[in-house]
Amino acid sequence: MIVKPKTRGFICITSHPDGCAAHVQEQIDYVKSQPKIENGPKNVLVIGASAGYGLASRIVPAFSSGANTLGLFFEKPGSEKRTGSAGWYNTAAFEKAATAEGLFAKSLNGDAFSHDMKKQAIDIIQNEMGKIDLVVYSLASPRRTDPDTGETYSSVLKTTGGEYTNKTLNTDKGEVNEVTIGAGTDEEIAHTIKVMGGADWELWMNALDDAGVLAEGVQTVAYSYIGPEITWPIYTDGTIGQAKKDVEKSCAKLNDTLSNKYGGKAYVSVNKALVTQASSAIPVVPLYISILYKEMKAKGIHEGCIEQMQRLFADHMYSDDAKVDNEGRIRVDDWEMRDDVQAAVLESWNKISNENFTELADFQGYQDDFLKLFGFGMGGVDYDADTDPETAPLSLAE
Repeated sequence: MIVKPKTRGFICITSHPDGCAAHVQEQIDYVKSQPKIENGPKNVLVIGASAGYGLASRIVPAFSSGANTLGLFFEKPGSEKRTGSAGWYNTAAFEKAATAEGLFAKSLNGDAFSHDMKKQAIDIIQNEMGKIDLVVYSLASPRRTDPDTGETYSSVLKTTGGEYTNKTLNTDKGEVNEVTIGAGTDEEIAHTIKVMGGADWELWMNALDDAGVLAEGVQTVAYSYIGPEITWPIYTDGTIGQAKKDVEKSCAKLNDTLSNKYGGKAYVSVNKALVTQASSAIPVVPLYISILYKEMKAKGIHEGCIEQMQRLFADHMYSDDAKVDNEGRIRVDDWEMRDDVQAAVLESWNKISNENFTELADFQGYQDDFLKLFGFGMGGVDYDADTDPETAPLSLAE
């Protein structure tokens, strides 16, 4: 099958197996170019492991400290007639590369919110891995079914303080326009917290604890974002932000349990704004990212997911000098939030229009990163040649 990109709004409905493999290999090559993390984790569980920060969180420990990994996600396999999701092909490439280096790499595809998925993961850990010394929680989903009550909750992208109007980017047309975001109801806020808050992270850690599969000194981390004030109404102070505050509450509880029982730690890592499938859906944010890319590239401090996760593990979680802010969070958004970067971004934000858009924003960089999420635009890949849409991860091949 010859596969070309087909986009609908903030999603690409096709993905390229060879392109995804090239993207994964690019990240592996970066990690291998960095100093080894000698005291890094050895048995890692990544919940939400198939793309973006979750995928990078699997690549770094595997190829920097020789870790065995178990990854969980909900992805669509390819068939003879249509491509699978990018995460499916990313995982196929990761497992192939890890296995070639003698590393254990297995994956589970299904509802990570369910009790059944937790049981399947624990069975693999007990029978094939040994105790887990790192749990990464990087799950992104628009809805969640409570495994105890059976009730399904859906998240919303809304404010919590009335309507909010600001500039945004029409990524289909490459145009700057205005968007108005409405306020979430109390029920919508509560449901967003149910989906994107810390409840499932706690359920996972409690299940692993009860099963006796957590190692001495175990660490766990979940990801968050804060960003500048121009994004706060839709993110930090919005419905998503309320969920992220709940994640921090869960982190505090988990940290108490892990430190007392295992001498371990729980962290929230605040990461940089990047083009991911999740961030592409949030109004205002794509325009901010496009301007941010321009400024950070000009200053030589731009990073992608893999560089962020390399820094998280090497400089913080597995360093003798782990750095946290006043709230106990790791901040690998520190370069993004530098005063000089944010001053330049705000100046461009206030001036930007369709007339000067290409001058003030790196929309080409945004588009390139978006397409790379789905395996397109990778050097060395012949996009006019046949590719196999039925490519599958080794551990999930039928």
